[in-house]
Amino acid sequence: MGIVLASQSPRRQELLRRIVPSFKVQAADINEEVQPGITPREYVQNMASEKAASIFEQFPEDRVIGCDTIVVYEDEIIGKPTSREHAFQILKKLSGQTHMVYTAVVVMEEGRTSSMIVPAEVEFFTLSDQEINAYLDTDEYKDKAGAYGIQEQGALLVKGIMGDYYSIMGLPIAALSRMLNYEYEQL
Repeated sequence: MGIVLASQSPRRQELLRRIVPSFKVQAADINEEVQPGITPREYVQNMASEKAASIFEQFPEDRVIGCDTIVVYEDEIIGKPTSREHAFQILKKLSGQTHMVYTAVVVMEEGRTSSMIVPAEVEFFTLSDQEINAYLDTDEYKDKAGAYGIQEQGALLVKGIMGDYYSIMGLPIAALSRMLNYEYEQL
């Protein structure tokens, strides 16, 4: 039985290699539209579950890891920016504020599914328009929830964090490692 990561995120692949030396990668193609009336925690859990389930259909003999990460500010899910202007608006909104990051991880294998949500709180410095534009010039905001990557130049926007740093990056490896080890012990 192998492991399949249901994500093409280079960050998630890099992080998973720290705890699992060999795995396959298969991106899940699901509808990520936010449904009305759903809480952020329900949304992120559903997305990770749907990703894992869609890939598990292709790899039923393997263990599939599905993940999703969201940024939440004032109970609003802040998705990936659709343009530079949208990214500017997101970072302006987060400037000087504290927001939450939730990463859900689902491990699916024959006869068993386990999941977890790992939260982290992120506080941003108060950012000038010039600082925001300088960050946007790096293009790091593209394809990132909340329009920033904490592991890159986006770290310069962050005043502090409370919680799992790797959850903010998209894969809470300590929690996932414990989950995988526990599951191995149960086999």
